[in-house]
Amino acid sequence: MRKRRVAVLISGAGSNMAALIDAGLAPDTAFEVVLAVSNIANAGGLAVAEAKGVAVQTIPHAAFGRDRAAHERAIDEALKAHGVEMVALAGYMRVLTPWLVGGWRGRMINIHPSLLPLYPGLDTHARALAAGDAEAGCTVHGVTEGVDEGPILGQVRVPVLHDDTPASLAERVKTAEHRLYPRVLHAVCNTLD
Repeated sequence: MRKRRVAVLISGAGSNMAALIDAGLAPDTAFEVVLAVSNIANAGGLAVAEAKGVAVQTIPHAAFGRDRAAHERAIDEALKAHGVEMVALAGYMRVLTPWLVGGWRGRMINIHPSLLPLYPGLDTHARALAAGDAEAGCTVHGVTEGVDEGPILGQVRVPVLHDDTPASLAERVKTAEHRLYPRVLHAVCNTLD
């Protein structure tokens, strides 16, 4: 089986990226992570990726000022230079422009810590608790021009406990994310031409 070459875009610690890297090492997985890209120079996930033998590249958005297109062209060039076939966003805290999304349409996915379409954007766990939800969870979706609006590719539900805080709920959801994301990425890579 030929493994699809995946890049993971991160802005932080990279725990979902690490789960994808580890899953990609299995011989029967349809992908391998070949590149980690961060828009934050000191993102903790970069050291994680390097320690796991994955190429890393930092493309700080601040260096491009307000020129989002130039920043995304630099990202696109890095992806192409590494022969990337699929992009996984994992805690990448930038809204992408239609240009980059369009260029990778059908080959870019994201994980979000809620049961979309509930709670797109930020503060998902606090919002779920404030609403009195009995369940929270995570969603992998295709990336489109809208924030967290793409087609849902997979979800895992997590019960909300009576004594949950946003932090405790986030930790349980993160565990579910680490199971869900590799499974969905594998399935999507199996459908690529």
